[in-house]
This record gives sequence, C-alpha cells and structure tokens, in this order.
Amino acid sequence: MKFIEFASVCEKIEGTTSNLEMTKIVAQFLKNADDLEIVTRFIIGSVFPAWSPEELGVGPSLLYNAVSMSTGVKEAQVKDMVRNLGDTGLTCEKLCEKRVQRTLLPTELTTMQVYKNFEAIARTTGKGSQKKKAKMLADLFGSAKPKEARYIARLVLEELRIGVGEGIVRDAIALAFDVPKNEVERAYMLTNDLGMVAATAKKGVKELKKLDITPGRPVKMMLAQVAKSMESAIDEMKEAAIEWKYDGARVQIHKVNDDVTLFSRRLENVTKSLPDVTDVIRDVVVYKQVILEGEAIAIGEDGRPRPFQDILKRFRRKYDIGQMVKEIPLHLTLFDALYVNGKSLIHKPLSERRRVLEKSLKKKEDPKINVTPQTVTNDVKVVEGIYKEALSAGHEGVMLKNPKSAYTPGKRGKNWLKVKPMAETLDLVVTGGMWGEGRRANFIGSYLLACRDPATGDLLSIGRVGTGMTDEQLAELTGLFKDLIVSEKGKDIELKPEIVFEVGYEEIQKSPNYDSGFALRFPRLISIREDKSVEDADSIERVQELYKMQ
Repeated sequence: MKFIEFASVCEKIEGTTSNLEMTKIVAQFLKNADDLEIVTRFIIGSVFPAWSPEELGVGPSLLYNAVSMSTGVKEAQVKDMVRNLGDTGLTCEKLCEKRVQRTLLPTELTTMQVYKNFEAIARTTGKGSQKKKAKMLADLFGSAKPKEARYIARLVLEELRIGVGEGIVRDAIALAFDVPKNEVERAYMLTNDLGMVAATAKKGVKELKKLDITPGRPVKMMLAQVAKSMESAIDEMKEAAIEWKYDGARVQIHKVNDDVTLFSRRLENVTKSLPDVTDVIRDVVVYKQVILEGEAIAIGEDGRPRPFQDILKRFRRKYDIGQMVKEIPLHLTLFDALYVNGKSLIHKPLSERRRVLEKSLKKKEDPKINVTPQTVTNDVKVVEGIYKEALSAGHEGVMLKNPKSAYTPGKRGKNWLKVKPMAETLDLVVTGGMWGEGRRANFIGSYLLACRDPATGDLLSIGRVGTGMTDEQLAELTGLFKDLIVSEKGKDIELKPEIVFEVGYEEIQKSPNYDSGFALRFPRLISIREDKSVEDADSIERVQELYKMQ
C-alpha cells in the first residue's frame, strides 16, 4: 500500500467530527488495506504492539534535528514554527513544501517501507545511536511528500491527532470484516495487538475465535473496583475469597521452560530490570508453561513494605541493576494462574485457578516468593480481622473476590472488590501544561488532567494541578515531561498523553469549563503512577460515581 493512501485517509478522518462516520471511514480503509497489521497500528498512532520491547526512542528534539537535516532549515526555526502552529506534523508538512528537491525512491513510499524504517530506527542502539536515528529519519523525510511528512512526524511521536482511538478501531474491524464486536473485543483483550486482531478477523469469525492467550504475549489485566462496604460485598457475592491488598506493583509472569518474561501493569516488558524475580521464578515454579500474576513488594529491613516509589526504581532501572537488586530486594506474592501447560484457565472459576496456583511452587516456604494467603468466608467479622492484619503489616487493605468468577481481561467489575481506608483519589492522564512565571518561567508550573471516555477513547479534561509543589519537584517533573511536549502556544503546552498522576482533591464539582463537565476542587499531586498506562486511568463513569457518592 502506498503511504500517501494512508496519509489521505488520516486527513479525511481529521476533518470528521462524527465517531460513527470515523468508524465507517476506518472500516472501509481496513477492508481494502494491504499490510493490514501495520496500518491498523498506524491508524491509532502506534508503530509496534503496546507490549513489544521495540520502541522508536525519538523525542521532539531528535525529530526537529532530523527535519532540519532534511529541509536545510535551522533547528531553532523548526521549533519556532512548531510553537506558532501548535503542531509538529503541520510544521514538517510546510517545511517539506518549501524543500528545493525531494530524494525520490525507485517507487513511491509504501507503508511497509515506512514501517521498515521505523523498525531500523528502533533497533539502532549504543554509542552515536541518536545521530544515526536522526540521519535515518531525515532520509525518510527526504523521500516523503509534504502530506506524508505530516503523518510520519506524528507517528514518530506516536500522536496521530486524528481522533481515532482503540474503540473506533475495534468497531471498524467488526464492520470491515463482518464479525461480532464482542469477538473483536475478546481477541484484543487476549492479544493486546489490534493489528493481529484485524488480520485474523479478515479470515473470518472462526479464526478470530481461535485467538487466545499465549505465553510471551501479555494479557490485559483484570481490574478491581472499590467496594461500597464489606457488608454489601459479602451480601452480593454470598461468599468471598479474601486476600491482602499489597502495597506493591502488579506483575504478570510468563514462563516457557527456563525462559521467563515479566510484564508490568502497563504491559511493558520489565524482565531485564528484575533479574532476581526471574531467577526465583525459574528455580521455584514447577510448571513448564505458565502465566501467573502477582505483586512485587519491596521489603525493608524491618520486614515491612518500603515506599511504592522504591518499587518503581526497580521497575524502571536500566543500568547498574545488580546494585539496585541489593539496595531494594523484592518479594513476589502470587495470586492468580491464567494459563498452564498449554491450557487457558481464564474461563475457569477463581476457585479452580487457585488450586492450580497452590501447586505452582516447589518449595512451600521461600523468602523471595509465596502464594498469597486466601480465606473464603461469608462472615464480615472474619473479613474485618484480615483487613486489620493487612493494615497492621503496612499494606493497603483487602481484596474480596468472587470464587465463582472467571478472569476477565481488561475489565473492571464487581467480581473483584478492594477495601482500603485511604480517602478516594483519581488516576488521571496528563495531557497538557503551562509554563510558570517569574523565577519559575523555565518550569512547567501546572498540568492539565483528563479522565477517559471508554465509549469513544477520548480524554476529557477535568482540571489542573500545580499548587503546593517545591522548585525541586517542578524541576524534576519538567525534566520528566520535556520529551513529551508535542506543541506550544504561548505558555500553553500540549503533552503526549503518556503519564498518569494520582491526584487527591477536596471535592468533585460540576463545571462547564472542562470537557468532562466536572472540575476538582483543590487538586494535589500524590504520586506519579508509572505502573499505570493511559488505559488504566480512571473513566468518566468513575468520576460520576464518586461525585454521586459525595
């Protein structure tokens, strides 16, 4: 497929406001597309599957450098144009229109050629890799037509800006290939790759139904919601499996013989950062092929959990990992089994999955790993006792799980409920910011927050947070977001929606000033949830629920 066809479809969608119409356009495009896996990912602004270890590693600065090399325009001028236009893609398009000569390939640029270039950029590492990446990207821009340059630039930043989210693409796949939406949804939750789902759906619903969980490819994690009370949870479930809610980081473990792969809650491959965990899994887990879930906990010398930020230091560490293993040892507690020796368990009840889990370890007692203790009861007093024990040990509270429930990937429902004493907080996506004033002019002084609309995939603004931060905190956050700046207009900044803030607040109020229809009174930053992706952020339904509960 010619890349200009992809660019033209993106341009058409960009001028469309109706989600239904967008879905029809995407469906028609997918129905006639070659390189279906690639273009399906491209249309949502992704190059590789979310769980793939491959990433482009190209930020705005490197992109500006590549555009400068390709067009002969000074990098400072490129930045100025981005600031004035508020769009890196449009900047690249206009600069390529003024380019004196385009480097022509033997044939027109194709989606496969663009993908292969991206793949080569992602695999360029080591000394001098940034210069090599800039040169490769400059060559790609040199071969692109102006309109193509617009969408190449946006794909590089993984921010296509055409309003197409996962929900629209799921519906478009169903429409394009005449398969049920629920089967597309199921396949996506089990594979985390819309490209694979589209290519399989094209073969028919029978093939789509064959897609299942596979070791090495993470499954979207089942989610819990807050219980209204212990009493109401027990009344609804009749009988509940009670476990501690640990103050740790969730991890999904994939083991095939001696090959162990670990994925974070965001489904990022964190295997290299956690060699101590992979070693204990390899040594202690008896099953040859298995997918397990558990919680990694950082334990202090006093035997109590260390701060959550210490765990994140382990998960994001790329260098001197051995030293970090010594400084912050981890304990793994397992709470679910999703797959064992060629068989998927997700449709089995929790009670049956639990029996498989309890047989998973060679040693019954090991300082580095255990199976989470579980008590099945219908007695609220028993639940209260376990709850107090968990809090006394320094953990967050308890989980109440329906013993008869299947594992539902990516779903938040009443089969898993959490009880904790903390005041309610919201996990919100950072979508923008604003430069500070005076001595803080070089810092991002406040951040625009958004919740998710699961129906459309949109991010709905709900307020800003920024007050009460020290200069040191502002400097650290500015450094964190520096490479996520998509565009600037005056003091306003548009940020790539990638980071989730846990935010406290005094009250949720109705407000016409934000897309969500709500605003947070006295919001405050509690933590950066590096273990959560945009898809894990709280939804507009959650905001509405908390508003009513006030």
